[in-house]
Amino acid sequence: MTQSAIDQIRTHQAELTAIRRDIHAHPEMGMEEVRTAALVAAKLREWGIEVTEGVGKTGVVGTIRGKLPGQRAIGLRADMDALAIHEQTGLPHASTHQGTMHACGHDGHTTMLLGAAQYLAANRNFSGTVQLIFQPAEEGRGGASAMLKDGLFDRFPVDAVYGMHNIPGLPVGQFSIKTGPFLAGASRWNVVFKGNGGHGGAAAHLAVDLSVVVSHYMLGLQTIVGRNVPSLEAAVISVGHIGGGSPDALNVMPAELAIGGTARCFSPATQAIIDTRMAELAHAMAAMHGATAEFSIKWGTTPLINHEDQTKVAADAARALVGTDAVNDKAQAVTGGEDFCFMLEAKPGAFIFIGNGMGADGKAHGLHTPKFDFNDDIIPLGAAWWVEMVHQELSLA
Repeated sequence: MTQSAIDQIRTHQAELTAIRRDIHAHPEMGMEEVRTAALVAAKLREWGIEVTEGVGKTGVVGTIRGKLPGQRAIGLRADMDALAIHEQTGLPHASTHQGTMHACGHDGHTTMLLGAAQYLAANRNFSGTVQLIFQPAEEGRGGASAMLKDGLFDRFPVDAVYGMHNIPGLPVGQFSIKTGPFLAGASRWNVVFKGNGGHGGAAAHLAVDLSVVVSHYMLGLQTIVGRNVPSLEAAVISVGHIGGGSPDALNVMPAELAIGGTARCFSPATQAIIDTRMAELAHAMAAMHGATAEFSIKWGTTPLINHEDQTKVAADAARALVGTDAVNDKAQAVTGGEDFCFMLEAKPGAFIFIGNGMGADGKAHGLHTPKFDFNDDIIPLGAAWWVEMVHQELSLA
């Protein structure tokens, strides 16, 4: 079955590549995927698949029912949104939307699931139901939560749900996965320090110097990971923004100074430590210097935790395609975040990485960088993995 499936999918390689490049050329940010969602829905209908649009605003769900008796159902999820990055690939199919690009491969993820949908629609010799979940807004705009709030698994019941993401640098033909915490909980945090400001030359002694407050806070942040987080737990806190004052008034000490960044970890307990200590430290540093602090933190994702049984199923599906040596089922956890975590909190499931290989220039351009492009050569393999997942879960003949 596996070889015939991938061979049949390969006969549609040109069509699928054209779809992927069309999506790439017309990227849309989260909750704005109107064109992409319409393209997905049209293709599913073209192949005779039952379609529901507008799930979680711009999400699409395709439902394929097998010909054989059986009540089990699984969900296969791909993401559709792009990023606010200016593309620098120079490719013929480069983004036509200034400042927006598919820098994470969601165009490829969507296309691989479409490839599987096309095959499964024509080969329904399986038991039960496949729910094809095309999710909006994975990149920090709450797409998974929006679909769940819109009754995703009540309206489209599943016994397990699976996701897949490409990884640059991992060789083509390889997969990696692990049981348990696989991707990190990811947050955005901000602190606004406030004081009275003042003249930096004539009256510095009368002002609250917020630059000193922020400097102590930045240094203190690193003690949280080093001294509050258990030594065998992985975590990171990074500063991504500092803002205050004006370059046109360098003799003015600002009355307000903002700092923000991200924190990552792999357990709810560590999340709680980070939340508490970052807030305590902000208020303590401010009080020490006669300032005040307004602290906020939002976890866009929680730790993504793969379920044991479903991880084995996902790894077995990959082994059926590429062999045992090309599947690492004890992969290292990654500090990137993924809002598929919320689907895994709602249902058993697993998330796997597929190798995207190297770029055309021989370099592995990272995700979320302006020169990244999805590797069209892996479209049939990714689509075949989805089909093999149906074989593993629903006994596809």
